[in-house]
Amino acid sequence: MNPVEAAEVADANRDLIVGIKVRAGLHSSGTSGAVPLDIALEVANQVGMPLMAHIDHPPPSYEDVLARLRPGNVLTHALRPFPNTPATAQGTVKKAVLEARERGVLFDIGHGKGSFAFKTARAMLANGFYPDTISSDIHQLCIDGPAFDQVTTMSKFLCMGMDLPDVIAASTVNAAMALRRPELGSLKVGSVGDATLISVKQGQFDYEDVLGEHLTGNRKIVSEGVVIGGPLVASELMIASPARDRIAAAARPPAKASRAPRRCSLRRGRSSRPDR
Repeated sequence: MNPVEAAEVADANRDLIVGIKVRAGLHSSGTSGAVPLDIALEVANQVGMPLMAHIDHPPPSYEDVLARLRPGNVLTHALRPFPNTPATAQGTVKKAVLEARERGVLFDIGHGKGSFAFKTARAMLANGFYPDTISSDIHQLCIDGPAFDQVTTMSKFLCMGMDLPDVIAASTVNAAMALRRPELGSLKVGSVGDATLISVKQGQFDYEDVLGEHLTGNRKIVSEGVVIGGPLVASELMIASPARDRIAAAARPPAKASRAPRRCSLRRGRSSRPDR
């Protein structure tokens, strides 16, 4: 690690860099424990940016990581399975987790290949502990499952009982606020005009966590199109609808004079899972 260079690069690129990320855990930093986290916190403080901490197997422990995080810092992979889970064996929320939220620490999903378990999520949701932000952590090892994409990750929480507005907020405005980028994540006047058009399908849909446990839900969030900076970017699979057509018409730039305008059941299985 090179904290001096990290601080210099972050400070020189504030238009692109929104925070400092550190990977703490046995699979990421060996037996270094909380040392990488401590160094990253120094960098974040030096440049005045929030910090996001990855966590996997101990060391350090879940509690050790939380004890170091400050208001506005983010813990990702927050609903990971044992070991280093936020829930007790009895299904309650650990005291250190509640104290961290009270201090203003944010809890992010970061599903990935090894960092989201239905058992953990059910325990936390049953205690009224919802994630601040929902993220898929898509990479090469999980894009073909079990995470797949952002809307599949959102769908899992919808099927576990989170209300749709809460699921959407955790994927948009909450994330924007965590990044300290209030112009993102909303459609208020003055925002950048980015949006995703979604629909909620009814049926029977299979979802899987990183341990191979399956959940059959009756709803699935589907992405139908994307609005970027105002114009609509249509998907080939985008459904035809009057609402979609109105949005497309409103987003289309003016024509130039020279041319024409143009509920849930569970079943268990097993799978190997690197903590990513």
